[in-house]
Amino acid sequence: MRPMSVLCIDKPLGPSSHDVVAVARRALATRRVGHAGTLDPLATGLLLVLSEEATKLSPFLTSSDKGYLAWIAFGVGTPTLDAEGPIDARADADDLDAAAVAAALPAFLEVREQVPPNHSAIQRDGVRAYAAARRGDMEALPPRAAEYRRLELLAFSQRPDDLPTTFAPGPSGWRPDASGRPFERPPPLAPAPVAIVALDVRAGTYVRAFARDLGVALGLPAHLAGLVRTRAGAVDLALATPLERITDAPAIDPVPLLPFERVALDAAEVERVRDGGRLEPRWSGRAALVAPDGSLVAVADAGDGDRARFVRVWRSAP
Repeated sequence: MRPMSVLCIDKPLGPSSHDVVAVARRALATRRVGHAGTLDPLATGLLLVLSEEATKLSPFLTSSDKGYLAWIAFGVGTPTLDAEGPIDARADADDLDAAAVAAALPAFLEVREQVPPNHSAIQRDGVRAYAAARRGDMEALPPRAAEYRRLELLAFSQRPDDLPTTFAPGPSGWRPDASGRPFERPPPLAPAPVAIVALDVRAGTYVRAFARDLGVALGLPAHLAGLVRTRAGAVDLALATPLERITDAPAIDPVPLLPFERVALDAAEVERVRDGGRLEPRWSGRAALVAPDGSLVAVADAGDGDRARFVRVWRSAP
């Protein structure tokens, strides 16, 4: 067992995030395993897996911005908003072109909320939305906060077989590259024009809902035909290890992953914090408190007085 690990895993097509956790529990010989951001079974790419004391990092890492490559099929709609299907709407998309798709993207940069997919894990009246949807309850969920930081049309074709198939990381994110790597995608539900869009989003923004809403903006049903998470906070997919080699995955230092000010403690302060003692804040807002050896000691809020409020404390380095 490797205690207190943050592992960067490349999730394949098919397993759910829960399935990945189950694989990690067996491979790492511990029940204390979690992840930092759900990926649907039909999505692939970066999933941060946390074990032992590192599971305490989940709420902080889950709230980081995410980056994706999204394949969006137009003229075909589904109740799940993705390639799980079944098809429940069709329209002629033969006149759609790349210019129209590109022109529809800038308006999304002003969006601050979206209606989540009915097939999601959001709870309403104590029931998961996907469970209600499977029973036929398709009442729209209330809008939730969402934000698109960046949107770029990478490719579009009326013939999906003509789209680029390999991608590589670069200064502006993952882009089509003949010498890059392929990504798995589910089989197409029907012949349809497809756009590949690179997007960076606020945590909690559903890319399936984006596919639906982009279709609405273009006057067409649409669904998410493929999705790859390429970034979670400061971690890029290029660092990921395939799930089948999880025991070979190197542990990642969590401190650079946290989106907070970093505050260095001396040895006496480290001991005081870990013993539950008092620490006068010398920062504003929330901070990651770090030991002289660079390990994470605590996440703490400055509060309004002269005593920091410890949100999480690690007795040993995660």
